[in-house]
Amino acid sequence: MSDSTGGIAARHPARMTGRAWGVLLVLCGAIFLEGIDVAMLNVALPSIRADLGLSTGTLSGVVSAYVLGYGGFMLLGGRAADLLGHRRMFLLWLAVFLIFSGLGGFATQGWMLPAARFVTGVAAAFMAPAGLALVTSNFPEGPMRTKALGVYAGTAAGGFSLGLVAGGVLTAFGWRWVFFAPVILSALILGAALVLVRDTGGERPSGGFDLAGAFVVTGAMLLLVYGMVRLEHPGDGPGLTAGAIAAGLALLGLFVAIERRSSSPLVRLGILRTAPLVRVNAAALLFLFAFAGFQFLITLYLQEWRGWNAMQTGLAMLVIGIDTVLAPTLTPRLVNRFGNARVLFGGIVLAAVAYALFLPVGMDWTYAAMLPALLLLGLSFSLAYGPLTMAATEGVDEDEHGLAGGLLYTAMQFGTALGLSAVTAVSVAAGSGPDALRTALVVPVAAAVLGAVVVAFGLRAPGGSWAPAQEAPRGRPLQTDVTH
Repeated sequence: MSDSTGGIAARHPARMTGRAWGVLLVLCGAIFLEGIDVAMLNVALPSIRADLGLSTGTLSGVVSAYVLGYGGFMLLGGRAADLLGHRRMFLLWLAVFLIFSGLGGFATQGWMLPAARFVTGVAAAFMAPAGLALVTSNFPEGPMRTKALGVYAGTAAGGFSLGLVAGGVLTAFGWRWVFFAPVILSALILGAALVLVRDTGGERPSGGFDLAGAFVVTGAMLLLVYGMVRLEHPGDGPGLTAGAIAAGLALLGLFVAIERRSSSPLVRLGILRTAPLVRVNAAALLFLFAFAGFQFLITLYLQEWRGWNAMQTGLAMLVIGIDTVLAPTLTPRLVNRFGNARVLFGGIVLAAVAYALFLPVGMDWTYAAMLPALLLLGLSFSLAYGPLTMAATEGVDEDEHGLAGGLLYTAMQFGTALGLSAVTAVSVAAGSGPDALRTALVVPVAAAVLGAVVVAFGLRAPGGSWAPAQEAPRGRPLQTDVTH
């Protein structure tokens, strides 16, 4: 790996230096920012509605706009990072994230928040895959990259859990601080990134930019995510929902036809024929599907049915944040010893057990009764999130790491949107009260079990690695040393 631009790998192939930790912390800060931003906003929504007098539809649009921007532009963001430079795209879109998060805090009318959140989601769609590609390119394959990705994934997962508490605290001072606080954090990260983060000098893909494919796939993603968001309201214009999903699928088919003919495809279709890559993205979709649905149901249970406030709810779920400690310390050691597939399988199985433990939930449950499931869920995130991130780029050429990151985060975003829609639809159909909650909780249990089944097919490879089934990328020798 070249170090001509100041990368870490060539000078320090076997240990994490102070500068290496600095680079990693900057990149971790950006992905933590993305996770905490989403979680904090969810907690602040009731206060936003009360202050601005928003309708239910507009309030839902504040959340949906971010999902549309993130999910709609993720594939384009991943490929743009590979073509235009990982560092350049990371810095540019981090700055955009900073600006529009601040603009959201100044909103005085209902339309301003969804507009700001949409652009913030687009910024995250370009920033996240570029950040993941910078991690994989700055740290050489082996124990150093495993450790770096463990820290990175733990920080990302911790952002979601810690954001609930931070959102409760900031909302107590005013909901606008939920937007202003990320501006301060973004500015600090951007300043440090300008000094520390460098591209590694690796080759970029040859050829031009596939504009036709970019427009078509972005339209397809926007329509599909929009249709999934609308599934949360099954009685609200089912024809429009079905039409959006059908049009999205049609555009997706057109995209495949364009990519087959393109000399410089946005997504090289050969990468989608690798069974391990498909498997890890399916597992990521199902894992986030289950977690998003469970988090929504438990937040509803604690705040609307039990009468807990936002701060109490955030503190109750803080135990899930043990992944912030365990993911960078325990998980890399387990991956080095057992391989990604086995560790990931264990993590998703623990998630299924955690959700199942909540099935008998009642209106008089004590926190002590909930604690075992929440602890298991935190351990599950510790074991699953890191290996998902690691496996997303294993066996993939470095000049396609942005694309691989885009595929992973697209799967996660679709999983989140589908999980929320599914549990909402089941909950509404089941009525109200404890029975409806228990019925809806079956959805995340089933998704986690299905995710474990998907991962189980990767356990047949030696050392729990999925790499032997991968395609040799574009005529180059196949990398098989992925268990480190």
